[in-house]
Amino acid sequence: MGRVTERRRVVRIRGGVAGTRPDTLVAEEPLEIRLNGKPLAITMRTPGDDFALAVGFLVSEGVLASAAEVRAVTYCEGAAEDGSNTYNVVNVQLAPGVPLPDISLERNVYTTSSCGLCGKASLDAVRTTTRFTGIAADPVRVSAALLGQLPDRLRAAQKVFDRTGGLHAAGLFTAEGELLDVREDVGRHNAVDKIVGRALQAGRLPLAGGVLLVSGRASFELAQKAVMAGIPVLAAVSAPSSLAVDLALETGLTLIGFLRGPDMNIYAGEERVTL
Repeated sequence: MGRVTERRRVVRIRGGVAGTRPDTLVAEEPLEIRLNGKPLAITMRTPGDDFALAVGFLVSEGVLASAAEVRAVTYCEGAAEDGSNTYNVVNVQLAPGVPLPDISLERNVYTTSSCGLCGKASLDAVRTTTRFTGIAADPVRVSAALLGQLPDRLRAAQKVFDRTGGLHAAGLFTAEGELLDVREDVGRHNAVDKIVGRALQAGRLPLAGGVLLVSGRASFELAQKAVMAGIPVLAAVSAPSSLAVDLALETGLTLIGFLRGPDMNIYAGEERVTL
């Protein structure tokens, strides 16, 4: 808990001369997410905002849509063999009456874009499970000039990246460019889950009118998380995947890739971007 960075010895070569020094690295540890005491998912993450990460993941899975559906979020005591608390196992207890999903599904085993459902099945799953269906009708408009400024604003807010150079970031902005929240993690999907989870905890879902910016590529998984949280605009500094574009076209999500200064590619929802 709070183990964001760690120190390691490194041999550094500069100008052909080798020397040793300590280096600051981003911490990476597994987080097991349990639902009503039963194992649901494991993700490799940077410790911190673990409760937000857990509930944000459950928003992406269609389990949660409001803070009222959560009874409690706790670290599991005795997670280690010696009975100590590792702070690497989080249990989310649902409020009475909230339906419990089928946690035996393979989709809920590991939270990466390389597993789970694929193709048409993925698109159908998102369309049928999201409870925030107003994305296509969201009237938000954002100027291309403003979008071009957001990567620098996100980078300036990445405090741990400055020390490690090894973190992805997700930032939530208003259409006027105000930075509402920023989270860092070794995984892009975790950074987004932390953003969404913090919004759920604050009672701010759906995130209508919001612009989500991610520091890397826009995979299907990230587009899915935006749709599940009711975010109408997703921008990435790198490329989107083909399935992310398909999902954006189907749901009304505005999807922007290769956002670098004034230059960008708009793959879906171009009517929201003004020149």
